[in-house]
Amino acid sequence: MEFKVNCGIWGAMFGVPVIVADNFLKLATGGQIKVLLYLLRYSGKMCSTEDISANTGVSPEEAEEAVLFWQQANVLSPQTSGAPAPVPSLMAQPSQSVEATAPAPVQKSAEPAPDHKTNLSGQEIAAIMADSQDIRELFKITESILGGLKNSQMNSIIWMYDHLGLKKEVIITLISYCASIEKTNTAYVEKIASVWAENDINTMAAAQDEIQRMSASRDYISGIMRAFEMTRRPTTKQAELVQQWKNAGFSVELIRYAYEKTIERIDKLNFDYINKILLSWRDSGFTSVKDVQNAEIDYKKKKNSSSNGSNSTDIEEYKSVINKFLY
Repeated sequence: MEFKVNCGIWGAMFGVPVIVADNFLKLATGGQIKVLLYLLRYSGKMCSTEDISANTGVSPEEAEEAVLFWQQANVLSPQTSGAPAPVPSLMAQPSQSVEATAPAPVQKSAEPAPDHKTNLSGQEIAAIMADSQDIRELFKITESILGGLKNSQMNSIIWMYDHLGLKKEVIITLISYCASIEKTNTAYVEKIASVWAENDINTMAAAQDEIQRMSASRDYISGIMRAFEMTRRPTTKQAELVQQWKNAGFSVELIRYAYEKTIERIDKLNFDYINKILLSWRDSGFTSVKDVQNAEIDYKKKKNSSSNGSNSTDIEEYKSVINKFLY
């Protein structure tokens, strides 16, 4: 089904940053999208959390957290002329002394990232929060995404920021992505964070590109699982083959057809067998199911036309050709 938008009937319009449509439709919550649209509609106007709440239906606390989310994602620029005005912060400060002075960011370590986290106590975490506005904001935004934070999650955020050296907006983007796929356990988040740090994925652009790649890979694997009627995730070895098929440009439709051929021949799911079929088809120049089906029809016609007077040479030639896309 296709749709065409007719903007003329709407009268006055306002712009939405392309980055929102490209990268945040899955990652942002409905409330965050509502707040952003309201602020974009009234760009340049001072907006309080009460204004936003009254016009979007989200609570004042959710409105503040949403603004902070978009600021950290570099969609809203708090101090830029013409951008939506920042909502006054309602965040409670840890102490009076912190309010009186500008908070200093946590000093990022120049040492290589450790392979484990330091298990900070609640008192130690509170001290870090008192010294770092970045950490306070990270906790607040993460809480708006995941709900109340456990000690292990706060430790994880500090580790990603302080020891891995990931930027605030990158950590927020990572946590938002993990929430969108419902995989928010600290071990999973930290595994991706470590890979990002190792591969210098530490800007919004790089993080968004990586999320697009990861999303495409997940969609491809999900398509393969449906094609193979699998009820569990592929093993490590199977996942490696799936990634090879994706890199080679094999469509899910073609892989499904190879799976059907495998079931016909050996009556079970066998990734190695399917892989041999796919490689044989590629070597024969077949890039679609239609290519394979046309080749099968041609070979069957050839066999039927020569069935009355075929010699051993014809039979061997046929076997050789047919084996290219059955084994």
